[in-house]
Amino acid sequence: MSRRVVRQSKFRHVFGQAAKADQAYEDIRVSKVTWDSSFCAVNPKFLAIIVEAGGGGAFIVLPLAKTGRVDKNYPLVTGHTAPVLDIDWCPHNDNVIASASDDTAIMVWQIPDYTPMRNITEPIITLEGHSKRVGILSWHPTARNVLLSAGGDNMIIIWNVGTGEVLLSLDDMHPDVIHSVCWNSNGSLLATTCKDKTLRIIDPRKGQVVAERFAAHEGMRPMRAVFTRQGHIFTTGFTRMSQRELGLWDPNNFEEPVALQEMDTSNGVLLPFYDPDSSIVYLCGKGDSSIRYFEITDEPPFVHYLNTFSSKEPQRGMGFMPKRGLDVSKCEIARFYKLHERKCEPIIMTVPRKSDLFQDDLYPDTPGPEPALEADEWLSGQDADPVLISLRDGYVPPKHRELRVTKRNILDVRPPSVPRRSQSASDAPLSQHTLETLLEEIKALRERVQAQEQRITALENMLCELVDCTD
Repeated sequence: MSRRVVRQSKFRHVFGQAAKADQAYEDIRVSKVTWDSSFCAVNPKFLAIIVEAGGGGAFIVLPLAKTGRVDKNYPLVTGHTAPVLDIDWCPHNDNVIASASDDTAIMVWQIPDYTPMRNITEPIITLEGHSKRVGILSWHPTARNVLLSAGGDNMIIIWNVGTGEVLLSLDDMHPDVIHSVCWNSNGSLLATTCKDKTLRIIDPRKGQVVAERFAAHEGMRPMRAVFTRQGHIFTTGFTRMSQRELGLWDPNNFEEPVALQEMDTSNGVLLPFYDPDSSIVYLCGKGDSSIRYFEITDEPPFVHYLNTFSSKEPQRGMGFMPKRGLDVSKCEIARFYKLHERKCEPIIMTVPRKSDLFQDDLYPDTPGPEPALEADEWLSGQDADPVLISLRDGYVPPKHRELRVTKRNILDVRPPSVPRRSQSASDAPLSQHTLETLLEEIKALRERVQAQEQRITALENMLCELVDCTD
């Protein structure tokens, strides 16, 4: 009689613990957009949530250090003329976020460290190139200022945000709506899923599909795909009988799956959130009230079920914290931000350990905020793995860094026009000294305005505290 061997894993006893109510963000006017979009996005500094905005497009950005009830007049990030469909934080600058909208435009925003007094209405740059709604955004994992967008026109465009230029346009690879796009770890390949039921591996710089698999999941509902640390592709989809299904594929041999497992009969699309440091994938479904997580290994059955976190309320959306934003002193290995209709609450995944020492096996060096390449270097064919940092002493976000956009003006290459009249004294060009003086005054005024806004915010906070005490 054979004896079953139980595989031991350091994550076997992972459990989910919902944050207390007073640690949530409450009374947020959550937008009612489709599940194809990301309702919220999070980084070590901020939480961004797509919200209702009276017919226009808007999202709200909240500092992670400040939880509780959100004032109904809290400043929004506005600028789109139609609903915002996706938002994504830049991995190399915690103050920069990109937004995509039904108005076909992509906007990139610089978020200040202090709470602004008014709505943020002016993006750093607006990227226009799609002819239909833009529903997917994804920053390059290692190259600075490289942003990918996918729209309802079945196009993928890769931008250089630093100049506002299109680096690459992939417009003939997808005959139908694109459901998901994912970079691999060094940003050399893309994995895409499409309404035509085909899973594709694309080399964007060569403009070629290097591998593809038709009907990785036989159902007609949307598929999702992410790259794993080993270079495999993890997918979620549906069977022909509309059962939810997960799969693991080797791009070098798409004929047979490495693993294929049926889940349940729910009709909510499963969104995979993958952590390459622990090789754990978390599955969150539309309308589900649970998060299931699996460990991906080189041992059969290759996708090992670990546990399920369950709660009473279904989720409208989910945000996933980067590893550098976790609390290593509490052995926290994942943190989600679960979006309800009018609030957002953190969900913390921890691995119980008795020792208070730093757990090296739980926290290998992880990608940090420094890019490994410039946009031009990546476009020329160079590849580089992410620049890793240690979490031994915890992570301290870098100081505010301004995103500089340098637009190339076509007028710069034109010959100057011949003046039709002689220059008067008022038309004379400014001297270099005068110009430098004006720039210094403008800089000083800008710093003074920012300082006054910070002082006003501090005084308002003090006033709120005094009102709370008197109550």
